[in-house]
Order: sequence, then C-alpha cells, then structure tokens
Amino acid sequence: MSATLCCGSAFLRTVPSMTDTAITVHQTARPKGFPTADDFAFVESSLPSPAPGTALVENLYWSVDPYHREMMDGDFELNAPLEGRALGRVVASRDPGLPEGEIVFHRQGWRTHSLVTPGEVRRLPLHQGVPLSAYLSVLGGTGLTAYVGLTRIARLREGDDVFVSAAAGGVGTATGRFARLLGAGRLVGSAGSPEKVRHLTEQVGYDTAFDYHQGPVPDLLAKSAPTGIDVFVDNVGGDHLGAAIGALRDHGRVVRIGTVSQYNTPDAPPVVFNHADVVEKRLRIEGFLVSDYRNLQDELYDFAVPHLLSGALTLDETVVEGFERIVEAFLSMLRGGNVGKILVCARM
Repeated sequence: MSATLCCGSAFLRTVPSMTDTAITVHQTARPKGFPTADDFAFVESSLPSPAPGTALVENLYWSVDPYHREMMDGDFELNAPLEGRALGRVVASRDPGLPEGEIVFHRQGWRTHSLVTPGEVRRLPLHQGVPLSAYLSVLGGTGLTAYVGLTRIARLREGDDVFVSAAAGGVGTATGRFARLLGAGRLVGSAGSPEKVRHLTEQVGYDTAFDYHQGPVPDLLAKSAPTGIDVFVDNVGGDHLGAAIGALRDHGRVVRIGTVSQYNTPDAPPVVFNHADVVEKRLRIEGFLVSDYRNLQDELYDFAVPHLLSGALTLDETVVEGFERIVEAFLSMLRGGNVGKILVCARM
C-alpha cells in the first residue's frame, strides 16, 4: 500500500501516536460577516474510551469546506464540537466491525480523536498508488460534488461548452478535470487572482479563465466565451449567475452548488438577470445536495481511480500541517487562500 499519510510522508504510520489528551474545536459565537479566530475555541479533554459497539479513531486528515460558513449562522450548536469530514485510523475498538488499524472516513471531524460506531464510518478501499488525501478531495465529497453536478444535474454531453465559477477551488478544479475527461468542449473558469487563472489554464486544463476582479463579470465572460456556453457550474452565485444566464445557449443548464459570494455578505443585492431568458432559451436551473447522492461513491471510484493511476487525473490540493491550524486554514479558504481542495493533516 502506498497511500500517503500527509505533508510529504510516503507511507501510513504503522504505530499510532496516542496521547492522553483529545482536542476539539468549538464554535463560540455567531459571526457577522467574515468569521474570526475569536469565534472558535480549542477545548482539551481526557482521551475517551470506546464503549461496547464503538471504536476510537485517531484522525489523520481533516476537511475544511465552504459550507461550514453557512452552517455557522445557526446549524452548528455553540460551545459544542464542530462536525466535518475526516479520515482516521482505528486505535482502540470494542466492535468487531471496526478492527484496530483500519483507515475510515467519518463526519466527526474538527477533533483529534473521535468515537464512532460502524454505521457512522465508511471503510476506504485504499487503492494501490492513490494518496490518502485523495479520499477527502477528488475521491471524497469534493470530487463527488463535481461528478454528480456534471453527470446527473448537467447531464453533460460530449462537446458541451462549460463555464465554472470559483474554478480554482476544490470543486472547481475537480469539475474542470472531470469535464475534460468526460469530453467537454471549451472550458471557461473564473478565479480571484492572476496566479489562480494561470493554474487553471496551465495545470487543470481550462481553455481560458479570467480574474473576476478585472472588470464586470458579464463582460469578462463574453470575452472568454464569445459564442456562449451550454453548462454553468455555479459555486458563487451573484453576478456570476446573472452573467451565465445571459451567456447560455438554448437548452442550457445551470448547476447550482453554492453561493459563496453571499456566505459572508448576507446583505448582498439579489442576482440581476433577464428572467425572460429562462423561458425563451428553455433553460434548466437545478441545485442539489451531494448527501443525496452518496450511493454514487463507488461509481466515482470506478471513474476516477483509473485516471489517477494513469496520470490523466492529478490532485489539486492545499495541505496545511497541524491540527492546531485548522481554524487558520478555514479562514484562509474563505478568503481564497487555497488552490484546489484545502486539507489539514496531522503532524508527524
């Protein structure tokens, strides 16, 4: 097995680094606008012992995701451990379905150790030659979101011209790479800096991309896709959505994944577009939650793993080392400090 552990380590550790202390991250306040480090607290406690039917997992990788910001406004309970996607190793077990040493995926992240039951985890296939981090990025919820968006919501057809907003993020890079492998035509992306634009065109496979700070988005999109687009994969909302509706051809499709432009600016003005376009061009606008498509996880593996092993698909990841930096990584992601999927890994 050659799955990477984290931050330059070539192999999984065979001996867990158990301590007597567990650390969790709590949300302590409802942010107004952008969150700050003061909205979180690191809380120490004694290492929990598994009860019958449970196991203790030492976490190795944590995912920080844009949807966390939306949930901070009311879905997350204050002064309680935050949920989140994580990968970890079973280090103590009182259930035969969770043997010690097993690597598992679960949603009790944002803590160094988690107590889980067999029904709360997914055992990972650990394909030979696939880095462990991939199971939280292109093979995890990020990749599944991109795959579902293209294959089930957009129903991508060979030759379709595709525009992706926030194209340099985790979902945006996965969407671009998957769309290219699925036979898309022209790929257009938007990003927040010249460096990200270069990454999209030089590394990910986008035909062209633009920095949305450089002018009105409708003008930038019209220049990048002068003959229009067939599919818009939207992670942003706002003026990107309005511009894309204007650029869509007849029978165009909008895949609504997120509205990151409004997560920290709830008073942002509503999207402006010509509503008649939706009828006259027979457009379809559909949003979805990836949690409704977890049954497609194995289909994603079947699609993506061979491309990873052949080199046709590569990872776009920003990896931050050290659980103590998880809040820092989250805040950086909200301000566009990452390229590709941002992950936090345990220190060696």
